[in-house]
Amino acid sequence: MLQSRALVIALILLLGTTLPEVHSKSIFERDRRDWLVIPDAIAAYIYETVNKMSPKVGQFLVDAAQTPVVVVTRNFLIRETTKLSILAEQLMEKIKNLWYTKVLGY
Repeated sequence: MLQSRALVIALILLLGTTLPEVHSKSIFERDRRDWLVIPDAIAAYIYETVNKMSPKVGQFLVDAAQTPVVVVTRNFLIRETTKLSILAEQLMEKIKNLWYTKVLGY
């Protein structure tokens, strides 16, 4: 029972708040700051597979993914990973500038 609850919670966290939005995002888009695109794509695949086997369970997953706890958690993760992504981009820019000015002497 506990394992099935953990599985349901994991699936809920993977599901996006809006499933059609997942299909509009490209996983390999170049300037993508949203690190949750890949888990969203996986969640959409899981949802589609589950929904084909049992529409009731698929609807349960959709309803569970839209609960306030899941939405707040997902929004928090999006916000924090976006901050980390911006910081990583800034760090890479600084390293590149140091490389060009100090090492290559441009």
